[in-house]
Amino acid sequence: MADLVIRPVTRADRDQWLPLWDGYNAFYGRSGDTALDPAVTAMTWERFFDAYEPVHALVAEQDGRLLGLTHYLFHRSTTAIEPSCYLQDLFTTEQARGQGVGRALIEAVYDAARAAGASRVYWQTHQTNATAMRLYDQVAETSGFLVYRKGL
Repeated sequence: MADLVIRPVTRADRDQWLPLWDGYNAFYGRSGDTALDPAVTAMTWERFFDAYEPVHALVAEQDGRLLGLTHYLFHRSTTAIEPSCYLQDLFTTEQARGQGVGRALIEAVYDAARAAGASRVYWQTHQTNATAMRLYDQVAETSGFLVYRKGL
């Protein structure tokens, strides 16, 4: 996309970031009665601006309008000395899909991870997210691992 800019989120982006965040959560069934507690959204937003937090956010902007977001974090691993980078959230507007916005956001996370000395970037998606997996298959490889979890 011409004139697409990938950049760190700023506090001034909140009004445009929030609908993207809400869209991402709705995609994964977190809306209405199952919506995230507003306190979680507020804390997530604040973490982006706390230098002591390992959580980061990038946005895709074109002509002053946000078209997508990605959130990622760094953490230690028992299998490497270097930190790992977990790309936790990736979302674009429906109109931006298939236009290279998601790829640009992923590539920007790769760049941030390299700059931080990370040895890998990884993420997960739902097995029904075929549209996103077409992109993911082009920019990464599947690990073969399944995710298990238990709410506490």
